[in-house]
Amino acid sequence: MMWNLSFISEDDFTNHVKATIEKYGEKLESFDLKRFNKNIVDPIKLIFDKTVYQSSWEEIIGNEIFRQRDKSNNNDIGYFHQRIFQYIANCHVPPNGKEGGWDVIYKNSDGIPIPEAGSVHTVYVEMKNKHNTMNSASAGKTFIKMQDQLLNDDDCACFLVEAIAQRSQNIKWETTVDKKKVGHKLIRRVSLDQFYALVTGQEDAFYQMCMTLPSVIQNVVNNLEGTIVPHDTVIDELRELGSKQNIESEDLAISMAVYMLGFSSYKGFC
Repeated sequence: MMWNLSFISEDDFTNHVKATIEKYGEKLESFDLKRFNKNIVDPIKLIFDKTVYQSSWEEIIGNEIFRQRDKSNNNDIGYFHQRIFQYIANCHVPPNGKEGGWDVIYKNSDGIPIPEAGSVHTVYVEMKNKHNTMNSASAGKTFIKMQDQLLNDDDCACFLVEAIAQRSQNIKWETTVDKKKVGHKLIRRVSLDQFYALVTGQEDAFYQMCMTLPSVIQNVVNNLEGTIVPHDTVIDELRELGSKQNIESEDLAISMAVYMLGFSSYKGFC
């Protein structure tokens, strides 16, 4: 297949996807009933969900396993969004906590155009997965950090780059610090597509990456399949427990097995 991304090599992109998948780590381990109920699931919610959504037990149990796996996956996707820039020209990804704690530092000796603010030669980036993940205290702290950077370097801008922004944008960031609305033309709120366009010089670079990503993920997963595909046994164990309940209806027997996950010591269940 012809490689279509001009700003990153096929080997670098493939290796980055592989590293991201490998960071899923223990979340790829198979779920048995003990792991499934480690934090005690809510049997009543499972019963409601199954009935209201007209789902099978396989679907409901599968959805709950997915939910438990998914809780910490945002960090892994944050790794993908941030660390990919180590392979893109003029971008540098500092080690965690180093060089001011910035996620990405972009330098360009030819100048970096900033809307309504001329140009600078360095951009310091704080990256977030989603536009609504910062509370007001966190936003204020980040803005102050960016202000301090501008005081120490009069040839830079600071970007809050959001992977999932409300819209495609590159705008002055305005937030609240100590109950006062603040903003600065060199402190900007930038969607990920606009940041890709800026650092690569290609307007649709992010789109092109997204179009290439599914096939690369599939190829990596195919090559790792023997080591990463989990074999979850929760529904089989629930069926086995249900079969011991002496209840004729399999659906009700599995319901009883689910109840026992949370209510095994409750009156009437024990």
